[in-house]
Amino acid sequence: MKHLAKKRFGQNFLTDQAVIQSLVDAISPQPDDLMVEIGPGLGALTQPLLTKMNALHVVEIDRDIIAWMQNTYAASKVHIHHSDVLKFDFTTIGERIRVVGNLPYNISSPILFHLLDNVAGIIDMHFMLQKEVVERMVASPSTAAYGRLSVMLQYHLHMEYLITVPPEAFNPAPKVESAFVRCVPREHLPFVAQDTALFAKVVMAAFGQRRKTLRNTLKGLLDDAGFAQLEIDSQLRAENLSVAQFVAIANFLA
Repeated sequence: MKHLAKKRFGQNFLTDQAVIQSLVDAISPQPDDLMVEIGPGLGALTQPLLTKMNALHVVEIDRDIIAWMQNTYAASKVHIHHSDVLKFDFTTIGERIRVVGNLPYNISSPILFHLLDNVAGIIDMHFMLQKEVVERMVASPSTAAYGRLSVMLQYHLHMEYLITVPPEAFNPAPKVESAFVRCVPREHLPFVAQDTALFAKVVMAAFGQRRKTLRNTLKGLLDDAGFAQLEIDSQLRAENLSVAQFVAIANFLA
């Protein structure tokens, strides 16, 4: 099929066979896995996954690609869900699902946050993303890449940067390097926020103006006495705090 990538869907099709094989090896699909692929495109991952699996679910928004998939794969092998992934309810597929995908880079962060809402039923996730985004996901405190995304995802997930993928592995080639990441929901949260909405609010406020000190960014939420009680230096910036410290602030406020 000659399918032109559509900019509005952020399409960049993976074409490098060596890269594809290394991704499939990292995913390690098993025959009976309940797996859903986000944005299958022209089947670069779909096809090799199906050689090892009984069936696969795919979520796709592009009607042209859906028509192509319906002509290419048996309905018993590929279950197609025509949907915007940000509106898709992953719990409809089943309870213990695995999620994979070469995510559209323009909406990768919203997709990750959407998946956190479904995290209870997910075994693991393997994604191709913009390299810079993966670096932010796995970043440690007091580094330039560490931010709101790092804290919110690390609270729920154990993440591992797997491989870097050059632009020429895609068609059309994106303007940036890509990376493949593994995300595994934590079975037992090391630090539990009593109110996850409040935790999210604290993290967002703290990183809202990342050059400012916590005393300024959390003004109205936490006073000097609160910082003292938590034994957190109010002159630090958000990027200096660990996930555990953000949870401690939220639980103190709760």
